[in-house]
Amino acid sequence: MRRDKPEVALRHRSPESDQEPLLDGHQHEALLGANFSHPAIVAATELFERADGVVIGTPVYKAAYSGLLKSLLDLLPQFALTGKTILPLATGGTTAHVLAIDYALRPVLTSMGADHIVQGWFVLDRDITVHEDGTISIETRTDETLSRLIDQFSTATGRTPRLATAG
Repeated sequence: MRRDKPEVALRHRSPESDQEPLLDGHQHEALLGANFSHPAIVAATELFERADGVVIGTPVYKAAYSGLLKSLLDLLPQFALTGKTILPLATGGTTAHVLAIDYALRPVLTSMGADHIVQGWFVLDRDITVHEDGTISIETRTDETLSRLIDQFSTATGRTPRLATAG
């Protein structure tokens, strides 16, 4: 993961998918320039239309979600989240930003028509490690909590939970 470029990753799961980002840092000009006709923006909009559930992840800066996420949400139709279940996730450097999901992000998701916003989770940056090879590891307690939230999200979307905590 490069820290010198803005990055938004929109991933989807399908039998044909290899989990490559639909949008990443290379399309930031399309996001910031509000280029509705850019192929990646068109594909992202179509993906939102087909989704039963959406995981929204963002770093928190100055008690708010990222500008690139804001740009993406601005390019989607007004009620793009109607009928969707949403799992909001956020990272940040201090617990002072822990309420950003509820007070900054949740109102926007609600205004876009989200039917159900499951309990979100805020993860401190120090609990996430990005290794030299690009892999990411998460502190054990955080990983266990995220696994439970993902199971709840899967259940809320009518899917069988794929991640189960050992127990």
